[in-house]
Amino acid sequence: MHWADVIAKDILEKDKHPIIATGISPTGVIHVGSLREAITGEAVRSAIKDLGGDVRLIYLIDSVDPLRKRYPFLPEEYEDYVGMPIFRIPCPCGKHDNYAHHFVQPFLDALDSLKVNCEIIWTHDLYAQGKFAPMIDLALRKRSQVIEILKEVTGRDLKDDFAPYNPLCENCGRFAQPLHESYEYPHIGYHCTCGHTGTADITKMEGKLVWRLEWPAKWKMFGTSVEPFGKDHAAAGGSYDSGKRIVEEIFDGKAPYPVPYEFVQLKGIGQMHKSTGSPVTGLDAINMTPPEVLNYLFLRVNPQRAIDYDSGMGILDLADEYDRMERLHFEGECTECEENSVRAYCIAQHNALSEEVPQQVPYRHLVNVVQMTDCFEGVMEILGRTENLEDLTKEETLKLRKRVECVKYWLDRFAPEQVKFSVSDGVGPESLSSEEKKYLALVSDALDSVEWESDSISNVVVETAKEAGISTKKGFQTIYKALIGRTSGPRLGTFLADMDRENVLERFRSVSP
Repeated sequence: MHWADVIAKDILEKDKHPIIATGISPTGVIHVGSLREAITGEAVRSAIKDLGGDVRLIYLIDSVDPLRKRYPFLPEEYEDYVGMPIFRIPCPCGKHDNYAHHFVQPFLDALDSLKVNCEIIWTHDLYAQGKFAPMIDLALRKRSQVIEILKEVTGRDLKDDFAPYNPLCENCGRFAQPLHESYEYPHIGYHCTCGHTGTADITKMEGKLVWRLEWPAKWKMFGTSVEPFGKDHAAAGGSYDSGKRIVEEIFDGKAPYPVPYEFVQLKGIGQMHKSTGSPVTGLDAINMTPPEVLNYLFLRVNPQRAIDYDSGMGILDLADEYDRMERLHFEGECTECEENSVRAYCIAQHNALSEEVPQQVPYRHLVNVVQMTDCFEGVMEILGRTENLEDLTKEETLKLRKRVECVKYWLDRFAPEQVKFSVSDGVGPESLSSEEKKYLALVSDALDSVEWESDSISNVVVETAKEAGISTKKGFQTIYKALIGRTSGPRLGTFLADMDRENVLERFRSVSP
């Protein structure tokens, strides 16, 4: 049984209306690995719904987190904002509401493309609405008990002035040290390092719980049933362990079913932007991988297993594997070892499957085709030479268009150089030997009447090389030189079949007078 189905079954036995929570702190560019949390939550939501459960997935944006330092990608003036809540810091590009919105919006767009069915909730709104106030009040009144719990769980010797809640200084906009003896609901005094002394109202957006209390406060607030989170939080003495005790002993709530996940590791030559040198972001991932294929990447393995994300040739391998699982699903035949991967394919569609096997156009094939034209209509024309596209549904056409867009993005930013070519880069006759010209003349005549499909073309290319007295390898190299100016390239038979016969033969004849 797939891991998402196991969790869904277990959750529904305990809660008939489960709430799944996940979230992010958008303090900078969001790494591709952050998609794992959202996709894991969506997988469980989809599996619960598939079992008939009434389920809700919420996505919490931790917009009150402070900017801890000026990152290299920020202008120097952002040094002045260090320590302030990110929802109160200006947008770096001037096009978004604030700093948090600037960095999270591309990620939210990625989630939308992945069809992650969630409700977006900003934590600064929750503070402003007074939703955290009951838990802040309990944390302040039971502060000594909170300190003892954290000492026991973490093994750290916390100071007696430990603050579970930090007010925001009205003077400098940074978090200040509360004066605990002054607390009288809903006000608490504070003293800031800027020298200002003031009072904060815990029912308003005038302060923030520290992480180890804010997390369990959210569990209590929403009645969270299940939550995926990084393995660092699940470590002994980590924030899940302390949160479990705090939500039960301080907030009179219950900890959610934990789904800890391993991290995503970047590998392969395509792991960085060739132009900027920055790592793969969540938006990069969704832009170069069709959404259902990217979903499959995270769903095919248990969350507790690490994922090696290869944005180079690994993208092609992933797409091939996805297509194979799609075929196995519709054929109804798979080995026991493949069952979970086929089920992962189904969940990657959010369990909304078509009745018949969709038309498949391999990703590797598109890598060649999109480099032979500059528009989607051109892609369709080329594919029409080798594929039957007459019965393509509207949905299948949209998916094909998305694959084309993803391939172009991958080629432009992450693809290794050996897969790139241009049909306008073929060499002239002056760059070919008499032997090569003779071969091209012979092969153009032989291809003039052959059936224009990959196997027939490949056979002619090989047989003509023998007739010309050269090796098959030499024949292939000669054709590649004439067409793309290199001695290697895409699989030759398929490559030529995708091209217009007359254009190919005219090219061969023009360089072999």
